[in-house]
Amino acid sequence: MSDVPAEAVETAPPSPPPRPAWRRALERAAGAVWSPSPAAMRRIALAGVLAIGASVVTGAAVRLSQSGLGCSTWPDCTDASLVAASSAHSTLVHAWVEFGNRLFVALVEIVSAIVMVAAWRFQPPGGWPSAGRWPLQRKRLVWLAAVQPIGVLIQAVLGGVVVLTGLNPVAVSAHFLATMAILAAAVALYARFAGRTGPPSPAIRPELRWLSAALLAVTGLMLAAGTVVTGTGPLAGASDVPRYRLPLEGVTQFHADIGWLLGGLTVAMVVGLRFASAPRDAVRFGWWQLGLIGLQGVIGYAQYFSGLPAGLVWVHEIGATVIWVVTLRLFFALRARAPLAGGRGQNPVPDHETIPPRPVAATADAPPAS
Repeated sequence: MSDVPAEAVETAPPSPPPRPAWRRALERAAGAVWSPSPAAMRRIALAGVLAIGASVVTGAAVRLSQSGLGCSTWPDCTDASLVAASSAHSTLVHAWVEFGNRLFVALVEIVSAIVMVAAWRFQPPGGWPSAGRWPLQRKRLVWLAAVQPIGVLIQAVLGGVVVLTGLNPVAVSAHFLATMAILAAAVALYARFAGRTGPPSPAIRPELRWLSAALLAVTGLMLAAGTVVTGTGPLAGASDVPRYRLPLEGVTQFHADIGWLLGGLTVAMVVGLRFASAPRDAVRFGWWQLGLIGLQGVIGYAQYFSGLPAGLVWVHEIGATVIWVVTLRLFFALRARAPLAGGRGQNPVPDHETIPPRPVAATADAPPAS
């Protein structure tokens, strides 16, 4: 029999009803942002990378579908409507493609704001490695996160300039390259939480670091040249959209030459990583980059000899975005630094420090240090 008095059972307050599943999930998500663990911060930073990368893809779809002027003004879509509507300048389909991209950019701004809040609130287990409330490592973390919502907001204004100038090719190129710069900040933030696993590796040869920087610079040049090719050719927009006054074959050949240079540098990087006993993740990114550049070259020549079909050009732009991300990951993987806040099982290391090489095992001529 129960030892609980009957009076206590009768007067006990009723248990509260269980909270709905959606509310529990929302509370967990809010807690992960307000008090993020290293694993949660890694996922949040990855969400920022995916959101900004997806905005590049949707923006390319707007231009390649000739919907860049689907909304003929900004911030409204038309002179008479805030949302998508047909007008004398465009069809309803083109208006919805452009307006849909604007809505997606608003979603990207929300994700970027969440990333900034999480980075601002983040505290590594055991505290920051240096004294003070805002050590250098935390400042860099917050700045990398803050670049994303601020950059996306500036991008929205640049998008308005693109529309108001009638898809001026210089404005379009600046709009695309600025998005790639924001994406670089997002990847840099993610790399601080997604570093290599296992024990620290020996110091990486400086030649490989310089080569990774050269790869990053050449990839950026290739992206810039790609915007010029698109802004010169038939996919810059409708027939009355301004274009670069350059020979299409000439700028296309220049873009291809940069691709060949990038491929050669990548081969040198893969060989160097193989013989330098580089970290495993750096070797993996090197092979990924080599494979992606080869595939990108095949797609580039295929689209050129098939008359630049919009769908194939869109795939080519997706490939360029992925190559940019992989090149950045390779660049950061060759920086001899443990992941921030332990990453995947390691202790934090201050930004100004590098991981020392492993101690050499003691021999008969070299007794172990006390």
